[in-house]
Amino acid sequence: MEKITDERLILQNLKNIRIAYFIQTIGILGILGNDLVTKGVEGMRENPLWLVFLITTVISAYLSMSISADHESNKISPQKSLRFSLVVLILISIAIRFFVSLTDGFTLINGVIMGVILFICGLIPIVYIYNLRTKRQDDE
Repeated sequence: MEKITDERLILQNLKNIRIAYFIQTIGILGILGNDLVTKGVEGMRENPLWLVFLITTVISAYLSMSISADHESNKISPQKSLRFSLVVLILISIAIRFFVSLTDGFTLINGVIMGVILFICGLIPIVYIYNLRTKRQDDE
C-alpha cells in the first residue's frame, strides 16, 4: 500500500477515522447502557467493554491535551498556569473531602481517601500539560 502524500486525502482520512471512532464509541455506550439497565452498575462494570471505554477515553483526552498545548498562545507562562491549576485542584479536593465526610455512612477517613485520590487523579494531567507547555516553550 502506498503512503498518501496529498494533504486533502490525509485530512479526509482523518475525518473518516474520527467518524468511525465516534460510531464505535456510541456502540460501546449503547452496549454498556443496556448492561446498566438490565444488570445494574456492577453488571456494567464487569463487562470488558467498560475497560476498553475507559482506556480509549483517557488516551483520547491525553492526545487532545497535546494538541491543545500546541495550539494555545504563549501569553500565559507554564509556571503560573501550573500554580493556578494546583490551587484549584487543592480547593476541589478539600471540598470533596469535606462533603464526603458530611455524608451519612462515610467517616472522615473516607473523605480524606476520596480527596487524596481525586488530587492524584487531577495532578497527573496537570503535570502532563505543564510538561507539554514547557517543552513547547523551550522549542521556541
